[in-house]
Amino acid sequence: MNKNSISSINVTDVPAQPVTRPSCKSKCESETLTSAINLTKESSSAVTIAQSQMQKVAQHPCYSNDAHHKYARMHLPVAPACNIQCNYCNRKYDCANESRPGVVSELLTPEQALIKAQAVAGAIPQLSVIGIAGPGDPLANPERTFKTLELIREAMPDIKLCISTNGLTLSDHIDELVRLGVDHVTVTFNALDEKIAAQIYKWIYYQGKRYEGVEAGRLLIERQIAGIEALSKAGILTKVNSVLIPGINDKHLPELSRELRRNNVFLHNIMPLISKPEHGTFFGMVGQKEPTDEQLDQVRELSGGNVSQMKHCQQCRADAVGMLGEDRSAEFSIKGIDPAAINYSQTMLGRSRFQSAIISRGGSETQASLLVAVASGMNDQIDLHFGHTDCFKVYLIIRNAHYYIGERRIKRYCSGVSSCPDEGADNEVPQASHESSLNKTIKALHGIDLLLCCRLGPTPKEALEEAGILPNVDYAYQAVSDVLPELFPRYAELAGAKWRKQQGIEA
Repeated sequence: MNKNSISSINVTDVPAQPVTRPSCKSKCESETLTSAINLTKESSSAVTIAQSQMQKVAQHPCYSNDAHHKYARMHLPVAPACNIQCNYCNRKYDCANESRPGVVSELLTPEQALIKAQAVAGAIPQLSVIGIAGPGDPLANPERTFKTLELIREAMPDIKLCISTNGLTLSDHIDELVRLGVDHVTVTFNALDEKIAAQIYKWIYYQGKRYEGVEAGRLLIERQIAGIEALSKAGILTKVNSVLIPGINDKHLPELSRELRRNNVFLHNIMPLISKPEHGTFFGMVGQKEPTDEQLDQVRELSGGNVSQMKHCQQCRADAVGMLGEDRSAEFSIKGIDPAAINYSQTMLGRSRFQSAIISRGGSETQASLLVAVASGMNDQIDLHFGHTDCFKVYLIIRNAHYYIGERRIKRYCSGVSSCPDEGADNEVPQASHESSLNKTIKALHGIDLLLCCRLGPTPKEALEEAGILPNVDYAYQAVSDVLPELFPRYAELAGAKWRKQQGIEA
C-alpha cells in the first residue's frame, strides 16, 4: 500500500468493523416526516427553511420517524414544581414501577444532572438529545432548568437540547432558550375552548395568583398561543402534545390542529389518556375512560391534514434514558457514577465515530473519512466568521459521499470589531477572557479534521492548527453542498493518515 495516498484504501482492502446498531423495540406506525417535504416545488427560501428543519430533526428521535430507529434520548429530572394541576397527572418522585410522564426515580441538582448526562453519553453513544420534561414543568423551575441547560451546553457541545412545557410562561423565556441553543420545544396544549380546558385542569398558578375553571382555561390558552407564536418567530421547532380524553376533547382536537398549522407547529403528538386508578390521578379516581386504539387513530386521521402526526411516542417518564420504547434510567443512578472517571473530550470523539458509522451505514468504518466543521448560517453557505459562529455544522466526508452528522455549539469567540483581538481595534474585553473562550471553542471541536469558515484571524488559526484541526477560508461564501464533494480529493492524504492511525490504534 502506498503510504502517501489513500487511493488504494477502500472497502475491499480492510475488513469491515463491527458496528452496533440500535434497534427499535416498538412497531413504527408513522410516516417518514422528511419525505413529505417536496423541495423541488418550493421557492429557494422555502427550500432553505426545509433543509434547515431536516437537519434539525435528523438526529432527534421524537421529531423524526427515521431518527427514532437510530438515536437515543435522555430526560433529566431537575424540575419538581409545576404551575398547573392537570386532572390526568400525579407526579411521583421516587417511583421505579410506573412508565408515564411525571414519574421519576430520583430528583437531580443541575450539577448532578451534568454528571449523569456525561456518563450516559459515554455508555450510549447514539444519545443525541437531552431534554428536561419534569417531573413538574421546566419553566416553573427556571433557575434549576436553565442552570442545567447552561452546564450541558458548555460541557457537551455535540448534544441537542430541548424542553417540554405546558406553555404558561413560555413566552417569558424565549430569549434564554435561543441563547442556549434550545431549538426544539414541546408544548402540551389540550384545548382551544376555555370550557373544555376547564374540564382538564383543576387550577393554574400564574404571577402569584391561583385561577380555576373557565378563567384558568382562558388564561392558559392565551399564554400557550403567545408562547407558540414566539417559538415560531425565534426559529425554534415546535411539537405540540395533546392528551386525547374521550368525551372531553376528542372531537375538538382537529380544530386545535388547524390552529397549530396557522402557528407553524412542526409536529402534533396526540397521545392517549393514561387513567388507571392505581396511578392516583383525578381522572383515574373518577373513572374517566382511556381512548381505544380506534378512537386514537380516528382523531389522528382527522388532525393529520393540518399538521404532521407523531405516532411513535412512548409517553416517557421524566427520567427516561435510551431508545424510544426502552428505559435504561435504572442503570445510571447518580450514586453509582464516578465523576472522576468522566473524560468528555474522549467521549465526544467516540460518539462522533459511532454516529458517523450510523449515518454512513458503516462506510466510515470501512474506508478513510474526515469530519468537517462548517461555519454556516441558514442559507447553506460558508458565510460566517470563525469568531462570530456559535454553532458549527458537522459533516462526514468519504470518497464518494458526504453526510450531515450534527452540530457543535459554542459560545462565540468574539462579538464584533470592538471585542475581537483579530480585528486590530481597541479591545474592550480582557485578553484572558478571549483566551478562555478560544480554548473552550477548540475543546468543543475535538475530533474535527477540517474547519471551513469565511474568515479567520491569526490567533485562532494557530490554535486550531496546534489542536490538529486544519482551517480553510478558500471556500468563503460558496454553497456547502457544492464544496463538500471537492474536499475529499483535496485532503486525501490527510484522510489516509487518519485512517492508518485508527487502524494502528485498533491493532
